[in-house]
Amino acid sequence: MNHHIGIDLGGTFIKFGAVGESGNILKKDKIPTPAGCDYMATVSAIAEAVKGMIADMGVPESVGIGCPGVIDGEHGMVVTGGNLGWENKPLAEDLGSLLGISATLANDANAAAYGEYMCGAGKEYRSIVLITLGTGVGGGVIFGGKLFTGELGAGAELGHTVICLDGEPCSCGRRGCFEAYASASALVRQTRNAMIAHPESKMWELCKGSADNADGRTAFDGMRLDDKTAKAVVERYLNYLAEGIANIVNVFRPQAVLIGGGISAEGEALTLPLQEMVDTKILGHGRYAPVTIRAASLGNDAGLVGAAMLAKEIK
Repeated sequence: MNHHIGIDLGGTFIKFGAVGESGNILKKDKIPTPAGCDYMATVSAIAEAVKGMIADMGVPESVGIGCPGVIDGEHGMVVTGGNLGWENKPLAEDLGSLLGISATLANDANAAAYGEYMCGAGKEYRSIVLITLGTGVGGGVIFGGKLFTGELGAGAELGHTVICLDGEPCSCGRRGCFEAYASASALVRQTRNAMIAHPESKMWELCKGSADNADGRTAFDGMRLDDKTAKAVVERYLNYLAEGIANIVNVFRPQAVLIGGGISAEGEALTLPLQEMVDTKILGHGRYAPVTIRAASLGNDAGLVGAAMLAKEIK
């Protein structure tokens, strides 16, 4: 059976899978990323894992890798590898030489966006922006089937647009970035701060008496219990999220913005109020060129599916 192998390389796990021509996953697995993210150890681990899959599934038509950081996809280079700590590594060439099959390379968030565009919640649209909410805020921009990556693959860093001048510090060194307010990590911080300020909140019961147990679901769960503090946390968080999305929409004006990451599991509790807020903030207030806000659908598989589909496209 014709298939393509997609690899989603992360700092903790490496996910990989055999993906059919239509984007269906035929088989998938994951392995731990080698300690310290040592470059050659990681490349070797990926190669051995993929060889095992090839033994089961046969030789793929192509191999694609999604990797964090600034990626020069044209030359298969990791310019900077984000939390992996790599610089100027020829990942596509090195992996390809171990496999005996040429490999293609893309930024992991761009790969996830392409996966959603081709096979997930974005497949009915011509243009989408995917925003992933996790430790940070990542994403990808696609118009007419083409990824917008910017020069040397360094563009579309959606989490580092500023929504509050001189605001919260961001990991990038600036203040007030979208990521500092709208990431899942930011929501957890906002939830804990609200709990400490409001000892009467039902969120304490949800967290078994410890603010350290708060996660990205806590405020939404508290809101469903009609807790006023939780409602305020969710409303403020959604406003931050809407502010950043409105900035992105006013630049790119896609047909749809897809929300990925664990928070997207909140479904309409997230997307319906967010749609209303975004419509009030974007140019034209939704009267023309409407933008649909919806949850991404591929979950943790978006990266490996997108990497495989990009490899298929480039092959």
